[in-house]
Amino acid sequence: MVVGEITEDKDVVVIGGGPGGYHAAIRAASLGRKVTLIEKEEIGGTCLNKGCIPSKIFTHFAQEYKKLAHLSEMGMEFAQAEVNMATLQQYREKKISQLRKGVEALCKANEVEIIKGTASFLSDTRIGVENGHDFSLYNFKEAVIAAGGEFHYPENIQFDSEKILKEREIFTLDELPGELAVYGSDYISLEMASSFAVLGSKVTLILPEELPFDSSITKEILRLFKKQKITVLKKCVLQEVSRAGSMVSTILNKENGETLSIESSHFAVSGRVKPNVKELGLDRLGIGLTGEGYIQADHQGRTSIRTLWAIGDVTEGPSLAVKAIKQGKAAAEAIAGRHPEVDLEHMPTVIQLTPPLAFAGLSESEAEEAGYTVSVSEFPVRGNGYAGVTGASDGLVKIVSDQETDLILGIHMIGAGAAELIQTGVLGLEMAARDEDFSFPQYSHPGFGESLLEAVEALKGAAVHLPPRKKETAGR
Repeated sequence: MVVGEITEDKDVVVIGGGPGGYHAAIRAASLGRKVTLIEKEEIGGTCLNKGCIPSKIFTHFAQEYKKLAHLSEMGMEFAQAEVNMATLQQYREKKISQLRKGVEALCKANEVEIIKGTASFLSDTRIGVENGHDFSLYNFKEAVIAAGGEFHYPENIQFDSEKILKEREIFTLDELPGELAVYGSDYISLEMASSFAVLGSKVTLILPEELPFDSSITKEILRLFKKQKITVLKKCVLQEVSRAGSMVSTILNKENGETLSIESSHFAVSGRVKPNVKELGLDRLGIGLTGEGYIQADHQGRTSIRTLWAIGDVTEGPSLAVKAIKQGKAAAEAIAGRHPEVDLEHMPTVIQLTPPLAFAGLSESEAEEAGYTVSVSEFPVRGNGYAGVTGASDGLVKIVSDQETDLILGIHMIGAGAAELIQTGVLGLEMAARDEDFSFPQYSHPGFGESLLEAVEALKGAAVHLPPRKKETAGR
């Protein structure tokens, strides 16, 4: 450090302008703190600029494209629909820009100062920010670390941003792949496979491990993928990916030791998210870390250092924006002297397949492992009248409950409206609802929500749009 350098004093500093970071900044500002938000790239972070929003624009496009056959059946006449990827990319850039400007306007309206640069801690009350040739020093009272995560990929893949692609690159293509191989069992891999298959690509999905869902949901996903003509290769480990002229050659090792080779026009893989903490200088502070390098934080985001808080992907738990947003608000409120709490037990997960998948709470196997006497029910979406009218009859709703107390333990659904409907399930789970708490209220008719109602009613054999259960014969 050069003697005589100017150091500015700040109140609350937030490092990272992603969903968790900007929510923390705006919430802290609304509670009367003076906030400085430091972001090295674009406000909105990976989620808005490269991840969630760009990919969801694509999955939304696929879902709407899927509806065209139904609309034609109903009598809507139009010229033959074609997929124009170049126009889609223009739309993507426009929407990302609009959303980013919206977040920046919110920060400005809340008097959140935005500083561009890469931050690193010099002490537990001092930070340096580097932006090109400029280096600035700031003292702070408290800091929120919302630096996000970074993707890590198998070492035996040589990416070329043309044919062999990372998950963010696949959604920026100007042309639809003729044949696409997708490697991964996570939700981004499934979204890639489903969307491109719906739009016309010949898709091969390579699963290195079991899908991480309730068994009934996994079975339904695989059924729908088969319907979408997706070839699914189970329990295959990637050995090598390489260019073979205009094609991509993928070598796989199957569980039985057999070697399998496939060719495709494109190959895509989703990386594993790890905490983005290397550049932060945390080793100077001795902050508590987990064995996998995550920052240790309590239910309010407090770390082992009194002045530092941590939220989002730098902490343990699923790499989901919903987690970061909740943690960001809680940390801001705790900094302001309030007493919030974050409980991730019933955090909803939404995967935008065609149709969408959403779940919260325990799966059937998780409930059994937790010691519950488990009761389950399923309601096929095809039994829902509104789903039939709208041509969206694929999917199911599954309820997991405790047979002894009727407590609802988990809600799992795949089908139209699932992304919105799961919030009803989360509310019930948070309130420790029993089956009668779900079945007592009136549900709008006709509507997708009636599938949730009948899935709950099916726990007691009361679902009208399901065939009656076979009664046990006396003496058996």
